[in-house]
Amino acid sequence: MSFEPPAPADDGVIVPSPGPAASPGALPAPMADEPAPPATASSARSRSVLIVALAIVAVLAGGALFFSGWTLGQQVLLTSGTPPDAAEAFQPFWDTYYAIVNRYAGGTVDRQALIQGAIKGMFGALGDPYSQYLSPQDFQSSLQGIAGQFEGIGATIGTVDATGATSACSTIGTDCRLVVVQPITGSPAEKAGLLPGDIISEVDGSSLDGLTVNQARDRIRGPRDTTVRLTILRGGGAPLEVDIVRAVIVQPEVSSRDLANGAVGYIKLGGFSDNAAREFDAAVATAVGAGKRHLIVDLRGNPGGYITAARDIASQFLATGTIFWQEDASGALTETTAIPGGAATDPSIRLVVLVDGGSASASEIVAGALHDRGRATLVGSRTFGKGTIQQWTQLEGDNGGFRLTIAKWLTPDRTWVHGIGITPDVVVTEAPARPGDDPVIEAALKVLGDAPSSEIRLLPAA
Repeated sequence: MSFEPPAPADDGVIVPSPGPAASPGALPAPMADEPAPPATASSARSRSVLIVALAIVAVLAGGALFFSGWTLGQQVLLTSGTPPDAAEAFQPFWDTYYAIVNRYAGGTVDRQALIQGAIKGMFGALGDPYSQYLSPQDFQSSLQGIAGQFEGIGATIGTVDATGATSACSTIGTDCRLVVVQPITGSPAEKAGLLPGDIISEVDGSSLDGLTVNQARDRIRGPRDTTVRLTILRGGGAPLEVDIVRAVIVQPEVSSRDLANGAVGYIKLGGFSDNAAREFDAAVATAVGAGKRHLIVDLRGNPGGYITAARDIASQFLATGTIFWQEDASGALTETTAIPGGAATDPSIRLVVLVDGGSASASEIVAGALHDRGRATLVGSRTFGKGTIQQWTQLEGDNGGFRLTIAKWLTPDRTWVHGIGITPDVVVTEAPARPGDDPVIEAALKVLGDAPSSEIRLLPAA
């Protein structure tokens, strides 16, 4: 079954920032409504612009961002205006801007739209899918997603074929139907009576046929306190229409249980928000405190999150040493090391980490660290392959913001996984024999020496 994580259209992973002493790169300052001609230094405005920046490792895939990083938590003070040494290069831009503002006869010029379009064009010229201008709404919803929140009905969704069997299809149609996997506890979806296995055929009276899974998901999501009407097919009966009032959903990112008759602790991690890191740390401590000496950490389908969370989670298993390296635009390397005090750093506690093509950014940071350091066996399939870091900057006023690639991250062995991914030690390609079976968990239990059992029949979570 293909599962779409219940996160905003821009989801992600956040990464370590430069220290307070690090100077931000020279960025052309945001343009004002009435910019002075930039021919000389004296033409730059004396007004300062306060920009809030976030350094993030993000993956853009099919309209969804996967982030790996942490909040910079710093404010960068930039001087508005064109730098004197860039005046000549920027002259054609200003000539064009003034020509449009002063001479365009096709209607009223929306200067804010013009400025936002210019910013968007600059990012488009980079040819980097991970550097992008974001509208105010997109910028805000993306940050909510990083924090493990989104606005919608609160249900994990997947896809099935015409027979109801799980499917990895991507375009909704006769042989690819959107299905409710599980309503989130306490969510509007649960309160409205949605059940696992419900097929969603229409949203607000419009068929989903022909839409991608992401597009269908985005129709279901929407601003809090607004209503969406879903047409549900359940058990071969007549279609049901269900009205659901959307809300702010806090996405559950950590779940755990025992496997192999209590011999193995299994922890599923769905994201890397600060709250997820705290819950994960508690789950590991509980498992170790209960005497578990074999652990499975499931990072499949995990798009990432804050890099501080990635560092914290890896530190549960590594007492000291490198977690990852960060290489900036100048080629300088910065080492990020483990935080002492992890609950499972004892090497006698055996660890298996599950990964797949949906494991990206922060997930790859954790998997790469535990693999390179010889702390864990990786089982599953090759990871996504996202090895760059983006800095998120909120622009002044109602102009949204942007993300910009500012660095690479490398594994402890200084391997850059970008575009390559990480190949597991044990590759599992077989399909489930029955719905609910999980060959990857079965393989992990074999690695640990624990016999597979029916206890491993778990529903995947987004």
